[in-house]
Amino acid sequence: MYKMMKLVDTVRVPPTLLGEEVMPTVKNALREKLEGQVDKKLGSLVAVCKIVEIGEGHILIGDGAVYYDVTFEAIMFVPELQEIIEGEVVETVGFGVFVGIGPMDGLLHVSQITDDFISYDAKNARLVTKSGGKSISEGDHVRARVVAVSINEREPKESKIGLTMRQTALGKLQWLEEARKKKQQSREVVTEGTA
Repeated sequence: MYKMMKLVDTVRVPPTLLGEEVMPTVKNALREKLEGQVDKKLGSLVAVCKIVEIGEGHILIGDGAVYYDVTFEAIMFVPELQEIIEGEVVETVGFGVFVGIGPMDGLLHVSQITDDFISYDAKNARLVTKSGGKSISEGDHVRARVVAVSINEREPKESKIGLTMRQTALGKLQWLEEARKKKQQSREVVTEGTA
């Protein structure tokens, strides 16, 4: 889930930028320092949006830079347990698919895709159901539920988000649309038969 948060941090403005306008210089320094960073409690900082307040600058002995205490608004990505998300399959492997959900990828293990048995078609880089003939591969859009979240602050790429599609109204969007159309057609047949 994306959230707008008001945060406070200290940012270093190097001496080479001291002649520049303070507001854009501080905003750029904040962006360079924080965008893409991950915090266990706050999530992943996607973008610094607005500077609310810049405090008095401080100079440390032996460092020509100026340090500013800054209050700012930022967009954060915070994956929450049981949250329903939609994303695009970015990679297909033998044990499941990785789904791009914002700045992170979630893992949809083969056991969490469908109740049907699934095998990996390495030649076509896709997962295929045994009986239904359904497949899922890179570029497909899916709706899933977040069932596990493990955020790694030091190595954000090592963060893990577990997903499932084994519940009602979840799955590959194409499958859901086909099921909806099939249900609509069966309703029309029943309505015509009773008229």
